[in-house]
Amino acid sequence: MCSTMKLVVASNNAKKRKEIAAILGLLGIELVDSEQTISIDVIEDADTFSGNAQKKAETFAKANNCPAIADDSGLCVDTLNGAPGVYSARFAGELATDADNNAKLLNELSGKTNRSAHFVCALHLAWPDSDRAVKAEGHVSGEILKQASGSSGFGYDPLFFCPELGKAFADSTPEEKSSVSHRGRALRALAEQLKQGG
Repeated sequence: MCSTMKLVVASNNAKKRKEIAAILGLLGIELVDSEQTISIDVIEDADTFSGNAQKKAETFAKANNCPAIADDSGLCVDTLNGAPGVYSARFAGELATDADNNAKLLNELSGKTNRSAHFVCALHLAWPDSDRAVKAEGHVSGEILKQASGSSGFGYDPLFFCPELGKAFADSTPEEKSSVSHRGRALRALAEQLKQGG
């Protein structure tokens, strides 16, 4: 279906796919178009980000007979004992929207003074015909705002204030966000491993 120099993005989240594609494209890594990718709904039931990323990458790699890269990422809030964590996408329920999840987060933090949090991104690159794998992880620390700000990005971006940028992720351009984001850092670390023959 594809040459070994191309990668399938193992995600059905269009916004996440776009962000991954933009960063990897800048790094010179060619991706299979979403229209040419066999997409599968993978149940993310692992208890770690890395476990979910591995499951998705291996499933997509075999289905497409092509190396596949998967990301599992989420927001970890200190005062909530790391929640929502691996449940970030379904914090307010299985069919929750970004707005639902943001509203629940604000409600959970109501009256709390410690609003420190961090994003985590675990990446897994799997091959369809071998046990070879490349893994990387990225983090970015910040604080949860008391109200949403900005209209860019997705997920918890309107509530996540990044000190390195001096603004919320949703107030940042895609380029600004990827320069410091958990996903940007993980992707650059993974790309570096590939360049070194990882």
